[in-house]
Amino acid sequence: MRSHEDEDRRQFSEYFTARREVVRHSAYLMCGDWHWADDLTQAAFIRVASAWHRVRDPQALDAFVRTCLVRTYLSETRRVWRRRERVVAEMPDVAGGSDDAESVARRVVFAQALRQVPPRQRVTLVCRFYQGLDVAETAVALGCSEGTVKSQTSKGLATLRKVLGDALSVPVLAGATGGKE
Repeated sequence: MRSHEDEDRRQFSEYFTARREVVRHSAYLMCGDWHWADDLTQAAFIRVASAWHRVRDPQALDAFVRTCLVRTYLSETRRVWRRRERVVAEMPDVAGGSDDAESVARRVVFAQALRQVPPRQRVTLVCRFYQGLDVAETAVALGCSEGTVKSQTSKGLATLRKVLGDALSVPVLAGATGGKE
């Protein structure tokens, strides 16, 4: 017979395996660096693992991980050593799947533009448009008011519009939330 602790480990391991890549990709969109994204992902899951025995509602796990990730990222952006951008002479080769070159190029341009958005606005945009959260869910994840989410979203989109100019497709962004306000 398995102990309760063994069962918790098994359940956490299954959850981690199922959600790791989604959390890692969200982290990358926030920070723009795969190594830092790995660190953020690890920190978020460590926090979840330490609280696993207190999980009462498995449906709330994604929200808890998201909150851990967002707060870890925002905390990290306050550290001076993390703010430095790395300048490289040439973009590294990216192992690709079935994406065509134009699609990859659009994502690279967008990721570079997103890194020019201040951290709080960037994480708000990731929550709203990549993760598809509505204003209330984003406010919970960020630990702020709904009004702050709306203003951070507006300012972040304005910065993206300024950086991307004509490359920004407003209809694409408008549809990204699936109609959630």
